[in-house]
Amino acid sequence: MTKWINGEGPLDDIVISSRIRLARNLEEYPFPIALTNEKSKEVIKKISDAIINGNTALKDDFSLIEIDKISDNEKQVLIEKHLISPNLVETPQKSAVLINKDESVSIMINEEDHLRIQCLFPGFQLDETWDLADKIDDILEENIQYAFDEKIGYLTSCPTNVGTGIRASVMIHLPALTITGYMDRILQAANQIGLTVRGLYGEGTESEGNIYQISNQVTLGRAEEEIIDTLKEVTKQIMGKEHDARATLLANNRIKLEDKICRSFGILTNARIIGSKEALRLISDVRLGIDLGIIQNVDVKTINNLMIEIQAGVLQKIYGKSLSANERDIKRAKLIRKKLNLNKE
Repeated sequence: MTKWINGEGPLDDIVISSRIRLARNLEEYPFPIALTNEKSKEVIKKISDAIINGNTALKDDFSLIEIDKISDNEKQVLIEKHLISPNLVETPQKSAVLINKDESVSIMINEEDHLRIQCLFPGFQLDETWDLADKIDDILEENIQYAFDEKIGYLTSCPTNVGTGIRASVMIHLPALTITGYMDRILQAANQIGLTVRGLYGEGTESEGNIYQISNQVTLGRAEEEIIDTLKEVTKQIMGKEHDARATLLANNRIKLEDKICRSFGILTNARIIGSKEALRLISDVRLGIDLGIIQNVDVKTINNLMIEIQAGVLQKIYGKSLSANERDIKRAKLIRKKLNLNKE
């Protein structure tokens, strides 16, 4: 079970998930870009031993996945569930990931850095997510010597991660701000205060389904708590503006908004062929409709699961076979009809 998808969290009508990621490197090894295959295996063993074979409370909760030992579709599934980054699979012979049972924690090994500790919770839970990430970091540091400088902080491959090595982020659904044309202002304001806004799958991706990831840009010279507090305050302000935009749409264009949402719902419950981008756009409308009480016979958890299940890798895993693009579009439409419980097929 993937906790951030299936669980419930505070303010999850807008904030889908909260994530903390810590970048760390081992003192005695070159950064991953300079690692030989042999040395990369040593790093994987050292880190996995610290978790799985170490005397920790976590050892029975984690499984090690070596990237070169899984299929391309299994790699894609891990990316689509936000458990690993696309960068991790670029050098499969060197990389691995440790994932716990409820998939709230993944520890990427030999991505851009030796270690990327990621904790992912449902809803708006940055403090709780940080607390877990910090505890896992402490456990690892008991068994591993990190590359650390007393003046600078943790040393990382990319200068933007030097210092605390922390990236705090929220995945947030902002359909009303997008509809009313205010997202450009939000993007500009976030940039000016040291935050970055990206699409559904992070850097270089589009904000499909009106879903955005907002995170800190700078880690050097700022304490972890300060970084998290800044993101929390900005997220609250954006949530307030999204609520205001929703109220404005309801007050001034209720029939038009209801028509948009109900048309999207109608397409999803009747379409026989549908692509992933169109599906995400329509699912976004339906999620807004649920939050506003316009659609009452579908819950948000079903919609959150659909956002992941309609992706190419997960879809093929569900059906247990490789599918062509056209077959995926057909199976995607069938899955959506089934999940929305309005089709007797």
